[in-house]
Amino acid sequence: MAVDKRTARLGILATVSLLLISLIGVRLWFLQGVKAEWYQAKVTSAKTRTVYIAPERGRIFDADGRVVADNRSFITVTVDWQVVRKFKNRLELFTRLSGPLNTPVDDLMRRYDPCYKIPDDPCPYGQRFDTLLPLPLKEDVDEVTVNYLMERSEDFPGIDATVQYKRVYPYAPIASHVIGFMGSISAEALQSYLDQGYKRNERIGQFGVEQSMERELHGRWGKKVYEVDASGAVVRELVDQGIEPVAGFDIQLSVDLDIQQYAEQALETELRMRRNLAEDLMHGDSAPHNPLDRETNWSTRVYRKPLPNGEFLDYPEWVQHKAPAGSVVVVNHHNGQVIAMASYPAFDNRWMEAGVSQDKYQQLFPSKNPDGSKIDPDKSILVNRAVQGNYNYGSSFKPFVAWSALHAGLITAQDVFLDEGYYTLTSIDANNCQQNGGLARCIFKNATNKRSLKPSSYGPVTVTDALAVSSDTFFYRLGEMAYTTPGVGRTILQENLMRFGFGTKSGIQLPYEWKGRLPTNEVKADLVARGVLSKKEAPRLVVGDNVQMAIGQGLMAGTPLQLAMGYATLANGGFLLKASILKAIWAPLTPDAGPAVADLEKGEVRVSFDRAVVRDQLEMDPETVYKPIVIGLTRVIRGPGVFYGFQHETTGERLFKGFPVNIAGKTGTAQGAGNLPWNDSSAFAGFGVTDLDAENPTDVPYTVVAYLEKSGYGSKAAAPVVKCVFLALTGNVTLDPVVIADPLDTDSLQAAPTRSLSNTFCLNGSSGLKD
Repeated sequence: MAVDKRTARLGILATVSLLLISLIGVRLWFLQGVKAEWYQAKVTSAKTRTVYIAPERGRIFDADGRVVADNRSFITVTVDWQVVRKFKNRLELFTRLSGPLNTPVDDLMRRYDPCYKIPDDPCPYGQRFDTLLPLPLKEDVDEVTVNYLMERSEDFPGIDATVQYKRVYPYAPIASHVIGFMGSISAEALQSYLDQGYKRNERIGQFGVEQSMERELHGRWGKKVYEVDASGAVVRELVDQGIEPVAGFDIQLSVDLDIQQYAEQALETELRMRRNLAEDLMHGDSAPHNPLDRETNWSTRVYRKPLPNGEFLDYPEWVQHKAPAGSVVVVNHHNGQVIAMASYPAFDNRWMEAGVSQDKYQQLFPSKNPDGSKIDPDKSILVNRAVQGNYNYGSSFKPFVAWSALHAGLITAQDVFLDEGYYTLTSIDANNCQQNGGLARCIFKNATNKRSLKPSSYGPVTVTDALAVSSDTFFYRLGEMAYTTPGVGRTILQENLMRFGFGTKSGIQLPYEWKGRLPTNEVKADLVARGVLSKKEAPRLVVGDNVQMAIGQGLMAGTPLQLAMGYATLANGGFLLKASILKAIWAPLTPDAGPAVADLEKGEVRVSFDRAVVRDQLEMDPETVYKPIVIGLTRVIRGPGVFYGFQHETTGERLFKGFPVNIAGKTGTAQGAGNLPWNDSSAFAGFGVTDLDAENPTDVPYTVVAYLEKSGYGSKAAAPVVKCVFLALTGNVTLDPVVIADPLDTDSLQAAPTRSLSNTFCLNGSSGLKD
């Protein structure tokens, strides 16, 4: 039995041994066969180091090739992540580097470990540098320091120097709202950019064209692969595994810096003037006046501020305009390209590349007041009001209402309406009107005449007359007719107005464009639900909403760019064009012709935006629709007005008397909060018209819009700015030269320096030309 047991045990041992040998054989087969390539790659990667090479970002030019966004190369000292991770005492390495790099040790340590010596638990900071790239220790290092470190590689293992690019804006602050700026990738967007091939610590476009054209400007990363020895030292470059970086495309704007600079100067100059008007009724353009109220025996002022306790506080007799902000847009109405786009308050986009502290940045671009409350939106700087502004247009909206009514057959060009200063709604039972104890507002009136202190009355007027003298009652009537006329539909005005681009985005290549708002049942219900309108308001359109929209007030709102594209549609005979801030996309690395000027003759255009893109073609019968509107707008500039009791001037003929440029245009005054006159905003739009009767008719292919917030009448604030810009476009005034900017004053507390017109004569009445 003992022999049998030994035999059995030997058999079991042999079987187990055979199984183990078989398993080892299978494992060897798996490692050498199935996983051979994977393990070879692991071994190879351990012997190589990949260094990624950043692409040079595409540059941005103006219409004439001036480089408005450029790149400055600089040297960054880096350290290999693998080396610093393995280094037994990285603190010792950073201590040695601190002296040559002139950087505190703690700052170097926090580049590796953001939570180094941070008491918060958990640490609120994450790694901001891409671990696939060498860890940057110091940017913008001089060559002497780089050579010192590279010559002592045994003392500074893993140290290298790489060329990087910093964004520079040679002509700042001109067109900063259009050009934009760069910034770090946000935590929320990081994964999306990583998926697109970006690196964690890259800077991307955060505003303007820098943001909207990020994909074209960015370029593609390259790489170099090196063979390294066991200590990490480079043995040789594996050229066949490297990839050259591809620079980004260059972008050419349609903006002309000469006109852009002038528009910005004119806008800022006029806004400052509006804040300091004469407090004298005898002056032609005085500050808003708050007279004593005749109905209370002159015991109180007309304009009073209600207090929470039910009492009132009289505003002073004179209140200066706030005039905090505004915008100017210049469009070529033949192709939709934007020639200038000014927004105020202005800023210098070099601040975003200046490396200022967070506290300094908040001083320059405050997001809240010192007490933590929200900042006054009027003071917002990083807002391009040309595409983001939410504005009533006032009477500058009337030409589009006129076209809509003519097109819908509500009126003809020959129809006459008797304007007696008041318009009473006919579609509401008189018993429901306010004047009879009801709730509905049924009486609407024209603006007050300064002579009579009563609503202006213009007598019998056609649509052409109504545009020339800006008769509100004429258009109140159109608003009611559109809402109540059987068979046309209550939203016929909205449908026709949308064809001019209102309520839709213009298609311009800029971020954050607002699409505007035309009143509909859905829009009004939403405004009531969100508390924008009182809960007492009906959550649907009523006739009063249409009446207010007909004069550019009430629920309608839009941007200055939308207004410009609407007027451009009138100017070119009915073609609604897609707006473009771009002229062309160029092949990468367009050569220079001089300092901050590209040599476009040696560049290559990849995509051109010179050809107009038509969004809609509106029906513009010359005799029954187009001429009645354009003649009315021409009379706004040239006169005559209408005679009814006395001669009523048009809103622009005094300002444009003797004007050397043939234009048509329209003023607009948008009523502000509380119907207080110092809250009224000023609008004006004009476009060049061809004088076919002239011996040598000339085409001025530009449409210009100005909108000045809380600055008063359209004829007093916005119109002078447009007037000056047309003089600049036609060479009738001398422009300041556009020059490369002085270095940024980092001690300044201004987002942008103050700028002014060198000659303000054009802002005055008459021709705008100096004798």
